[in-house]
Amino acid sequence: MGGVEGFGVFRLQRDALQHQPDLLFVEFAVNDGGAAPERIHQSMEGIVRQTWASNPKTDICFVYTLTQAMLPDLKSGKMPRAASAMEDLADHYAIPSIHFGVEVAQLESAGKLIFKAPKPKDIDSEPMVFSTDGVHPHVETGHRLYTEVIARSWPKFTAAGDAPQPHALIAPLRKDNWEHAKMVAIKPEMLTGNWTKLPGDHALAKRFRRNMPELYQADAPGATLAFTFEGTHAALFDVLGPDGGQVRVQIDGDEVSRNRIDGYCTYHRMATLTIGSKLAPGRHSIKIQLTPQQLDKREILFERNRADFDAKPDKYKDHTWYTSSLMLIGDLEQ
Repeated sequence: MGGVEGFGVFRLQRDALQHQPDLLFVEFAVNDGGAAPERIHQSMEGIVRQTWASNPKTDICFVYTLTQAMLPDLKSGKMPRAASAMEDLADHYAIPSIHFGVEVAQLESAGKLIFKAPKPKDIDSEPMVFSTDGVHPHVETGHRLYTEVIARSWPKFTAAGDAPQPHALIAPLRKDNWEHAKMVAIKPEMLTGNWTKLPGDHALAKRFRRNMPELYQADAPGATLAFTFEGTHAALFDVLGPDGGQVRVQIDGDEVSRNRIDGYCTYHRMATLTIGSKLAPGRHSIKIQLTPQQLDKREILFERNRADFDAKPDKYKDHTWYTSSLMLIGDLEQ
C-alpha cells in the first residue's frame, strides 16, 4: 500500500484486507514527507490495527522509498522525518522495516548512481540513472535496486519458520489512532440537484476505476451532497482538475469555500476534501454544494502551467466537481 498521508487507512478494508493477504507492505514515506508526525502515527497505527483485527496472521512490513530532497539526511546517517515517525510504530508493534534509500544514498556517494538526470538511451550505462524527475525511479534501475534490497532482506523474514504466527493487538501507541477509519459509498439519497453518475466508458471513470469504482459529477451550481454521521472525522474522496469549480462546505452550521482546482491542475488527479478533523465525538451534519463562483483559473495555476491555460482555454472553461466516496472515522447515520 502507499499513498497520500492518511489516505491508505480509509482504503485498507476495501482494497487490501478483502483479499486476506499473508504479507502486507506499507509505503508512505515519500507522500507523507510533509505530514506532521502526529498524523502519521494516527494513520499508520490505524493500518496496523485494522489489519490485525481482520487477520492476526497477516504479517506487515514497512518500506521506505525516497526523493532527491531526502538524500542529504540519509547521506549523513539520519532517517527522514516521515520514516522516523513510522519507525515509532514499527518499534511499538515489532514490525520489520526496510529503507530502500540507504543503498541509493551509498551508491550516489560512491559516484555509482545519478539520482536525477535525463533517461539515457542505454539504461544499463554507468553510473546508473535512478530517475528523471528526482522522485519516480526508473523500472530498469531504481525498481531493480528496490527488488534486490527486498531479496537480501527476505531470509530474515523466514528465519523463524514458514508458519505465520498471530499478532496480538497490544495497547495502542495513540488512543486517537485511526483504527475505525472507513470508506463509505455515496448513496443516491445523499444527492440533490443536477448530478451524473459517470458511465464506465467515461474517460475519468476508466482512468480512476481502480480507486474510484463510482464517480459522480455535479453538473450545475446548487448540486448538493448532504449526510449526517456519528464520529470525529469526515472527508470526501474526490478529483481535482482543470474543469474544477468551487464548493461550499458546511458542517454543523460552520461554512468554508474550497476550490477543486489548484496550481498543478493541467490534468485530473485524485484528492481528499477534508470536511472536519478532530471533531468532538458525536453527531455532525454535513452539506457540500457546488457554487456558481467563476474562478480565475489562470491565476490559480502555477506560473509554469499558465502556458497550458493560454494554449487550451476550453479545457478550463467548465466549473464542476467530481466526487467518489465518503472517508469517515465514525458511522453514517441511517
